[in-house]
Amino acid sequence: MDKYLEGLEMIEASCGNGKDNIIALATIAIEDSSNGNPRPFVREVDAYYEDGVFYVTTWGKSNKIMQVEHNEEVAFVVCQEGISGSGIGKNLGWVMDPKNAELRLKLRKAFANWYDHANNEEDENCVIMAIEMTRGAIFRDEGKIVYNLDFINKRAL
Repeated sequence: MDKYLEGLEMIEASCGNGKDNIIALATIAIEDSSNGNPRPFVREVDAYYEDGVFYVTTWGKSNKIMQVEHNEEVAFVVCQEGISGSGIGKNLGWVMDPKNAELRLKLRKAFANWYDHANNEEDENCVIMAIEMTRGAIFRDEGKIVYNLDFINKRAL
């Protein structure tokens, strides 16, 4: 089997099937550091994975949404899974928008233990953020097995 397809299967096995994944999501702060350099910002979020995209429910005025609207480049690590990468962050809008109906149901199911406690769907600032993977790395067997994936060109590097 092609290494790219093997890598996709590994990600699906680790993160897919409706699982609530904890990922560390890194964005670039809107304000530069004191020396004028871009300043990274990282936080853990719950994420649902499907077909090369992680989905997160969040508040539309959160730092992560404002930062992604300023610079869509993000990075992530799937906690405890040996999977990391970079991607493009996008605000898909209000969870109750009809275009998000099918995805919303998947998110509610994946996040069932806490979804209603953490989200106010009546608030139009309750939004879905997509993290479309552009690059990914998978490490197994203490780094003896490594997959580097290019999601744009759909190939292993």
